[in-house]
Amino acid sequence: MINGDRPTVMIVDDEEMVTISLRNLFQLQSDYRIITHTSAREALSAAESHPVDLVISDYLMPEMDGITFLSKLKEKQTQAVRVLLTGYADKENAIRAINSVGLYQYVEKPWDNDELLVVVKNGLEKRALLRTLEQKLAELDQAHSSLKSFQTELIKAFM
Repeated sequence: MINGDRPTVMIVDDEEMVTISLRNLFQLQSDYRIITHTSAREALSAAESHPVDLVISDYLMPEMDGITFLSKLKEKQTQAVRVLLTGYADKENAIRAINSVGLYQYVEKPWDNDELLVVVKNGLEKRALLRTLEQKLAELDQAHSSLKSFQTELIKAFM
């Protein structure tokens, strides 16, 4: 995880009651580091210097919709897992977001706390697995480079 072994979850919703409710849920039920924003623009600005493992965004927000926000966040933090909170009427847009922003999951409002906790837990596990895969690929690249270098030296030694 980004901050030691505590995953960082960012919650973005223009309704402060939603951010408070979700913050309280995760503080009671997990050890995640929680960051909340009621402004998508502020959240994007914060994302410049504070990496997150997973972001939960509302779909309907006044400054920009959740799909636009998640798309801009993806440009800044490509590996952050993205979850969209959406009302039933916005389901079509949520499905569109799966392809356009690489959405991990969408959750309908009103959400079920247990379901949301599972979605976030699974999303964070996916993020951890991807991070491990990235590290292993980097190790393989390094080993391959070392092997090529050794091969070159060995060929030079026999010429």
